[in-house]
Amino acid sequence: MRRAIPAQWINLGMHLVSMVFGLFGLIFVLPNTEFIESLSEAGLQVFSWGMQNGGASYMIFGAIAAFLYGKQTIGLKRTLAFCIPAIGLSLSSELLGTSTGFPFGAYAYLSGLGYKIADLVPFTIPLSWFYMGFSAFLVSATLMRFGTGWGYKILAIALGSLMLTSWDFVLDPAMSQTPYPFWEWHQAGEFYGMPYQNFFGWFGTGCVFMTVASLIWGKDNQPILNRQQIVFPTIMYAGNFMFALILSFNAGFYVPALLGIVVGAFPIVSLYLSTPKVEDEEAIVVNSSPNIPLVSIDASKVETITTR
Repeated sequence: MRRAIPAQWINLGMHLVSMVFGLFGLIFVLPNTEFIESLSEAGLQVFSWGMQNGGASYMIFGAIAAFLYGKQTIGLKRTLAFCIPAIGLSLSSELLGTSTGFPFGAYAYLSGLGYKIADLVPFTIPLSWFYMGFSAFLVSATLMRFGTGWGYKILAIALGSLMLTSWDFVLDPAMSQTPYPFWEWHQAGEFYGMPYQNFFGWFGTGCVFMTVASLIWGKDNQPILNRQQIVFPTIMYAGNFMFALILSFNAGFYVPALLGIVVGAFPIVSLYLSTPKVEDEEAIVVNSSPNIPLVSIDASKVETITTR
């Protein structure tokens, strides 16, 4: 009997397909007015729907995929302990930023990303903070296989936040400085139209919600995954990174793209390749269902880590 594809992989597939559709529209269709005019009525309806809802759709699929993956891999409680602070704190930062200019600088969202909360921030934006922050942190947290003390924990949080910020190095120019922007800056930016303050805001926001989640999890309840288990968040991060990278290269923003590769793509590839495929003979694999990916933990932490 064929085994059903897990829901998290279906949603991840829809997430990635939606981004491919978006790339095609932004790079090949929108600049080609003759092609648009040649579309049939049905084709125009599909194109119009995609341009209006594609941006929101891919982020919704991404958030659903990340949540289902977290629930199946590290448990519902730990997933909620990350999801709620990530969405709540990032939304607070975005509302504060679009209202006051702190912590990212003066900017405003345009159309194309869904309904705006308080007429300021599209509801999909905190969802993207969640699934990209979750992916980056779960991969960076593999460093805690060497120890779960505060030194390793701070290193994992800092590296996860840096990988999250590096995504913005690549994403922001492509989404704000091109002929079809999704947000705009209201102040002169020192770095390809972006103020340096923006990157400190991104890094700081990531550090805050990753720290809150890590504190809720507790010292002896940190999810430390093996290589097979971080395939999903690695694909999630890489897919979104490549989406932004292609847009930036297409628009001629080579320096931000290369910077993003150095501080984002290289670390996640290095972490993935250096993470063991299985834990050593002193580790115990704990899981309550054969259909749920396994979380490897130390024998001394069985009672405190298991949440299912």
